[in-house]
Amino acid sequence: MRSPYPKKFKRKMWLFLGTLLILGTSAKAYFDTNVFKINKVQFQTNKIAAGSKITVLQISDVHNKISRSQHEKLIEAVIRVNPDVIVLTGDLVDRTTADLTNVFLFIEQLVKVNQNTFFVTGNHERDNSNVDELLAGLADRGVTVLSNSNTEIMIGDSTINLVGIDNESTNHENMNLAFSGIKHEKYTILLSHSPGVVINYQDIPADLILNGHTHGGQIRLPLVGAIVAPNQGYFPKYDKGTFEIGSEQYIYIDSGLGTSVAPVRFWNQSQISLIEINGSN
Repeated sequence: MRSPYPKKFKRKMWLFLGTLLILGTSAKAYFDTNVFKINKVQFQTNKIAAGSKITVLQISDVHNKISRSQHEKLIEAVIRVNPDVIVLTGDLVDRTTADLTNVFLFIEQLVKVNQNTFFVTGNHERDNSNVDELLAGLADRGVTVLSNSNTEIMIGDSTINLVGIDNESTNHENMNLAFSGIKHEKYTILLSHSPGVVINYQDIPADLILNGHTHGGQIRLPLVGAIVAPNQGYFPKYDKGTFEIGSEQYIYIDSGLGTSVAPVRFWNQSQISLIEINGSN
């Protein structure tokens, strides 16, 4: 039986559908790359007072690739969620960033909102020839740089340990030094740019490990997830989100704001993360 539709009509239909697919894919990629969301995550612990709450805002992998207007929207979001602590988990700049003006302007705005702001390096900082200028500039503007070191933070009636290691994927970390002197009975958060830390180290004495680095794969496919991630290769295990790695021990990987290699995200909206730690009995 002959088709009731002529070949010319079929060709036009396929062309129309193909155009729709291309336009839809392009629109989705533009949205995911340029419009960020706030991803909210919750954890429970008996190491802080029952009924109390600590909020940590994680900002990762900016790569100095967001505009001044996006900076303003980001600062507005920080003001809106009003976190107890802000952590910057590396790759604030790109390895090729030479002019730090935009970065420092953003940091100045951020610290005005919340002085409890902490930073650890990523691989792009370590590959950038201006890393010393960057770290000094962050410290001068009130950011605490955790370079294989730790500090105690008191929030309400609770005190937590905040530990930061220098970038692990470039072998700048020193775990023993970073955890030196901490009180293990307190809730401990480790900031590490790369999730490779949980692959290469066993028995890390932290309740929660916050990572970035992967960009969530940057380009993801429905039902498949991340295609590739740095230092993990194809179809990575630790791509984005929460993973339980021990008894009441978790890592959380934020997929970040920026891009690297290709200036596009797909099926993987740029984000910051609001992490809520709730005290339980």
